[in-house]
Amino acid sequence: MKEFKGKVLFLDKSDINTDEIIPAKYLTENTKEALKPYLMEDLKLNGFSPENDIENNSIVITRANFGCGSSREHAPWALEVNGYNVVIAQSFARIFQQNMFNCGMAAIELPQKTIDHLFDTYLSKETIVEVDIKNCIILIEADGKKEEIGFEISEFDQELIFAGGWVEYADKNY
Repeated sequence: MKEFKGKVLFLDKSDINTDEIIPAKYLTENTKEALKPYLMEDLKLNGFSPENDIENNSIVITRANFGCGSSREHAPWALEVNGYNVVIAQSFARIFQQNMFNCGMAAIELPQKTIDHLFDTYLSKETIVEVDIKNCIILIEADGKKEEIGFEISEFDQELIFAGGWVEYADKNY
């Protein structure tokens, strides 16, 4: 199973689409590794620099409708190959969210009030998050402050994550 712990990259924007996650011009690449240098290179966000902000983080916290746009799997793959196995958002494009689970990754939805709290409390701090998929708890820590936040995820999506993704789940169960 993948690791679901690390430093947080805050992306304070709604409607981040799959072309902003991985530009379409790289969809001809035939390995996940080939996508690695291009993660979020076209994302325009004040204070964000892909060259400086991608590396050394492994959890994304963002706003609503993350992963909208194309239904391709390349967007989760580009996150995964860069060490990002968790995205926490107010909401996701449905197909993107399922692609995350199908890749053995976690796409966790939290209410807007909770997302607002995370941005208000932790945005300018070095923040560490650990996600306990089995017990549906997010542990968050920064500057000596710690808190737990519960979330919901379906039993089937948990099984996909625990298996490492859809292919591994199918190999095990069919």
